[in-house]
Amino acid sequence: MGFSQGGQGQGARILVASNRGPVSYDVQKDGTLQARRGGGGLVSGLSAIGPDTDAVWVCAALGDGDREAVRRTGGALPQEDTGDQRVRMLDIPPEVYADAYNGIANSVLWFVHHMLYQTPLEPVFDTEFRTRWAAYESYNAAFARALADEAAEGAAVLVQDYHLALVPGLLRALRPDLRIGHFSHTPWAPVDYFRLLPDDVAEQLLKGILGADRAAFLTHRWADAFTACCEEILGGTGGTRIGVHGLGADAGFLRERSHRADVEERMTALREQIGTAPDGGPRRTVVRVDRTELSKNIVRGLLAYRDLLERYPEWRGRVVHIAFAYPSRQDLAVYREYTEEVSRVAGEINGAYGTEGWTPVVLHVKDDFARSLAAYRLADVALVNPVRDGMNLVAKEIPVVSDQGCVLVLSREAGAFEELGEHSLTVNPYDVTATADALHRGLSTPDAERAERTKHLAAAATALPPDRWFLDQLRALDD
Repeated sequence: MGFSQGGQGQGARILVASNRGPVSYDVQKDGTLQARRGGGGLVSGLSAIGPDTDAVWVCAALGDGDREAVRRTGGALPQEDTGDQRVRMLDIPPEVYADAYNGIANSVLWFVHHMLYQTPLEPVFDTEFRTRWAAYESYNAAFARALADEAAEGAAVLVQDYHLALVPGLLRALRPDLRIGHFSHTPWAPVDYFRLLPDDVAEQLLKGILGADRAAFLTHRWADAFTACCEEILGGTGGTRIGVHGLGADAGFLRERSHRADVEERMTALREQIGTAPDGGPRRTVVRVDRTELSKNIVRGLLAYRDLLERYPEWRGRVVHIAFAYPSRQDLAVYREYTEEVSRVAGEINGAYGTEGWTPVVLHVKDDFARSLAAYRLADVALVNPVRDGMNLVAKEIPVVSDQGCVLVLSREAGAFEELGEHSLTVNPYDVTATADALHRGLSTPDAERAERTKHLAAAATALPPDRWFLDQLRALDD
């Protein structure tokens, strides 16, 4: 099925734009293409509007398989591959995409908003940066043109995240009739840190988002930081409205999925790895599930667990840290080095404290969603200690799935803290000693208190599930 083309009198009524789409492709040995559907809040959200709604998802080709699919289809992907969603995939030149995605979005904007720079040495905004910035501009322009081409008169367009910060302004210039929203899934940097960026780039990013009728964020903290940047640098937000939509967990999906046979199999395997305590009773579990993303603070979490074993020796042999650290962005050297450091520290802990019948850290680095859900169900304590995070859905998912209830040890720098902090054990993510103390308290929490905390956490975590999160943004554009 093709797309409606080129018309302000034709085209889609609802459009979503994001770097990653709902499907990706692999080229098989025989030359055929195999489609793999993704998940996440956008996929769930877009499905909420129903298959009969005139909607289009615009995304980028991420790899060779995707680019081949675009060449064969012209970019209008077969709906049997996409779950009956209309998807237009853009084949942006690989060198432009690499500079925009890795060179700017992930190596500059992500670092600014998560405050990850080692400022004595970085960032350095030189000629190479300007080349990459030009690619980011081209990448955003390609999305703006595609959205302008696909949108019906007065259509609603929801632009997603830091990859596409310039799109609202560019699209507004092309199609002033459209209703445009931009949603930021990351934190937003405070003014002083945001001003690390070159002045013209900082202005361009803010003006790009302010091209939208409405700019939305995961928490009030991030919305306030954006507003403060606009006031300091531009003198205000103009006519753009600011909103907050705290994306929640999909309770129905998680609870159903977490009781399928493959999850039960992985629970059996994990129980064998956990083993039993010296007194014959069950061992307690501290669970974390993360990508090896620099902001997730996995290394300090491991150091806190080591400190727990050192200063609270009663837990030796009685607790296991189930740590799933799935490699992320391995095409960037700093991420490869961080992944190696995670494995090194976990190995040191096992070498220092492990015994023949007890492995203190069970580390897995191969992504396995069913195994993650199995770990969720086994969690006595969930450790979520990012140095900075837009939301962190793991913090919301574990309390929904945990079989016996769990205590959440939560960084005050996670976006989820705004909703879950009251019923969590709050930690400063840089304070390893205090995090170890929180782990001890969580492991020592009586069953009744743990169940009560979990009840409140699960209620807060599911207050705005993906379908409502998406629909609320659409309704807000009509206000």
